[in-house]
Amino acid sequence: MKKSATSLKEVFQIAMPLCLSYVPIGLACGILLHAAGFNFLMTALVSMLVFSGGAQFMIASMLTIQAPLQTILLMLLFLEMRYALLGSSLSQYVRGTSKKFLLIFAASLNDENYAVNYLKFATDKTWTPQNALSVEHFSLLFWTVSNLIGSLVGSFITINLTIVDYALTALFIYMIVMQIKNNLTILIIVISGVIAVITMVWMKSTMGLVVATLLASLIGFALEKILVKKGMKKSFLLKKMKPNAGRKEISKSGD
Repeated sequence: MKKSATSLKEVFQIAMPLCLSYVPIGLACGILLHAAGFNFLMTALVSMLVFSGGAQFMIASMLTIQAPLQTILLMLLFLEMRYALLGSSLSQYVRGTSKKFLLIFAASLNDENYAVNYLKFATDKTWTPQNALSVEHFSLLFWTVSNLIGSLVGSFITINLTIVDYALTALFIYMIVMQIKNNLTILIIVISGVIAVITMVWMKSTMGLVVATLLASLIGFALEKILVKKGMKKSFLLKKMKPNAGRKEISKSGD
């Protein structure tokens, strides 16, 4: 028997764990943005338009060390380029929708609601693009409100700005760990760290991070292409560390 379409109430229940997880980190992000000089309105705008914890923590961190604007923009570009890959993996599920829908869907996509929607698309045949968009908007609402409350709290308390560096470091370590899929990823992480140290010492500027990002990405892309071309998909470097999460894999695990 075919299951009925998912109602908005059911979508909200599915999105609720994600939304609640945004509250503590959203409050912290709002406090740090206020400490970096963002007022209430600017915090609201960056929360809705950027909608990325990693990007917003990075903005706060780089502003506190007075990094050049062009460096901040370039780092944001490279940091957020991963959404092109995330979005492409969801494209098969949102075919047939309007360009307006795709624009709104892409603008409110982030790592966490992507994970929820990808899993639902892969395992639930009744999950629709409209359901996925609702998950994105629920998460955006909770994130923005949490940021704004954090901004208000930040206006009443004083924090040591050195905490921003530790918060950003912890966040990026988490992001690195979550993106490790094979030994090649670990190798590129080490290479990018070494290149970042060399370029920052050489250039005496945070622009060295941009150069390191570009070089490490090109090295990783070239190595993966060479290994795949030589038929070494199951080699030590490309051996997968994480299982797939498609309908077939999940149905097999449940048998």
